Amino acid sequence: MRNRPTIQKVAELAGVSRGTVDRVLNDRPHVKEAARKRVLEAMRELGYVSPREVYRRQADAAFRPLTLGVLLPNWEGQFRTEVTQGVHRACEELESSHTRVLIRRCGTDLPQEAVELLEDMRDEGAEGFAVCAVNDPAIQSWIAARAAEGVPCVTFNSDLPESGRTHFVGQDIRQAGRVAAGLLYKCVSGRGPILATAGNLKFDGHRQRLDGFRERLAELGFPEEQVIVRETCNDYETTLRVVGDALEKWPDLRGVYMANLSVSGCCAAIERAGRTGRVHVVCHDINESIRRLIRSGAVDFTIPQDLNRQGYAPLLLLRDLLRKKKPLEPEQFQGRIDILCAENLEG
Repeated sequence: MRNRPTIQKVAELAGVSRGTVDRVLNDRPHVKEAARKRVLEAMRELGYVSPREVYRRQADAAFRPLTLGVLLPNWEGQFRTEVTQGVHRACEELESSHTRVLIRRCGTDLPQEAVELLEDMRDEGAEGFAVCAVNDPAIQSWIAARAAEGVPCVTFNSDLPESGRTHFVGQDIRQAGRVAAGLLYKCVSGRGPILATAGNLKFDGHRQRLDGFRERLAELGFPEEQVIVRETCNDYETTLRVVGDALEKWPDLRGVYMANLSVSGCCAAIERAGRTGRVHVVCHDINESIRRLIRSGAVDFTIPQDLNRQGYAPLLLLRDLLRKKKPLEPEQFQGRIDILCAENLEG
């Protein structure tokens, strides 16, 4: 701050009074052309920028057209509905500030498709990106390259922690898995076997939940060999088959942890096997289907998250970062870890 150019320094270098400098800055009359030129040259030499010019530049930056990109996975159901609602809510809020939002949805889990969609949005002028995608080196490398260029990327719901992304919006996913482990451990009285399902272990959100779940069970002394892990592709029919096969192969199965979607498929398989109420279920998220399953006793506990906010917050973060140059506050965007059961379920 001590070396910051001032009006006094400009006046001294130009050999004029402070009043003359002020008249030049505000484009007022009664200044000789030679003096005006000396003042402007002194300002350039010192790097002086007037408060008026600083304000003008900030105003220009705040209202210049801005384009942001959102990349969504190929998930259906509750995730798609609520995250999309959050994205559209952000779009409505950003419209008045001349911000355009490009939305691309993957049709597959192939990393190359995600990279191509990101590159397409970049070609269309996107200056910041909100990303939910599989944790793959190709996607991480693309985001790392943008970070090196100063282009912010915010991940949401499922993180890419090694990519150099600017920030993650969502729950502490690993901790949520640990909470689920503590709940199911109590439900099964510390005895197995239990089934743990994930939609796609290439998604950091599912893998971290499962890792946290197994980590906590190990701490509690639960035998590792009593935890059966399966992938279900977030699909109802696949979940129905996977859980049904596990119930047939392990007739003494005592619990199921759903680290993913399609909880209704899991409970349908348990019901078909005539085991409702005897096979305990712990899952994530909350919707009308899960509410009904909790009320009926098919699901013991769920750990909800705010999917609408996960679609909304990344775009506002990117806007503030690019327009206002505001630093991000990580604690503000960590989702709470709540537990819902039949006794505290609202509605």
